[in-house]
Amino acid sequence: MWKSGIAAVVAAAAFSTPGFAQPDTFEQGMNTLWEVLWHQSGTATRVVRWEQDIQVRVSGVNLPAHKEHVLKALRDVAAEAGVKVTDVSDEPDATANVNIEITPDDQLSAQQPCETRLVFATETKIDAVHSRMREGEEWRCAYHESMHMMGVRGHPEGATVLSYFTKQVEGLMPLDKAMLHAWYSPRAHGGMTPFEMLPILADELVAIMPNQQKAKQSRDRFLARTVHEMEAFANGQGDVPMIVKLCGKSTGDGIRYGRMEMSYFLGIAYLDGVSVPKDETYAAQWLQRAATLGSRSAQARLGAAGFTAATKG
Repeated sequence: MWKSGIAAVVAAAAFSTPGFAQPDTFEQGMNTLWEVLWHQSGTATRVVRWEQDIQVRVSGVNLPAHKEHVLKALRDVAAEAGVKVTDVSDEPDATANVNIEITPDDQLSAQQPCETRLVFATETKIDAVHSRMREGEEWRCAYHESMHMMGVRGHPEGATVLSYFTKQVEGLMPLDKAMLHAWYSPRAHGGMTPFEMLPILADELVAIMPNQQKAKQSRDRFLARTVHEMEAFANGQGDVPMIVKLCGKSTGDGIRYGRMEMSYFLGIAYLDGVSVPKDETYAAQWLQRAATLGSRSAQARLGAAGFTAATKG
């Protein structure tokens, strides 16, 4: 099982065959794009991404068999994001901000054959990446971990190399490319909340659908329903996406933290009018709830906005 950690920090065929335009495909795609915004612990995440070129060093065992494949995967993924990759493996004096190690098989477990850790001072831009892959599993880890190296942290269900359940591990699928295009879109920036990012992801999906007008209508229904579900989650009544539970790494503390964070994300959504109509009363209520649960970000935003929560209804 693959894992992406943070330090100091459906089937695949649905999107690769003529069946891509089936009636429920857009809904499946939107579910996958929403799930990719969730960390396995049970918390929705902010956007982190590269704001500089990548200098990568590949080290470890049996490099002649693995190095070029690992580099190809990273370059393919970075190209979709518009990020330059330079190999500095043979330059001992060069500083690498991405380090990839091919390990002997006994150094990582069969249940977790590869892992990627993003290093960032604030949850906005990536400063460095450390990734490890078992020699015997590099072939199926390379593209999956390269997506994580670009800052896309979730493990959704659906047609993506990020899924634990996909059969395709060699090369990117359309949803992977849509994620990367959105993540590194001029409309996006580091630190974006899920509700700020989701419409950008949705627009990338709409753009590759044959019936874009129908897709736009489905998008709007999906956004409205997701906000409603997340209001229930933030209030302690709803739950995380099912795939987060299936991955087996969610925790009670992670979900409690996730409810606090979701309250903050909803407050920002209503304050700025993203994914929902702008409403300062709702914004204040959700920010106040997040602040009460311990969110320093919410406390700071409440103070900066200069309002206090009011009850609407």
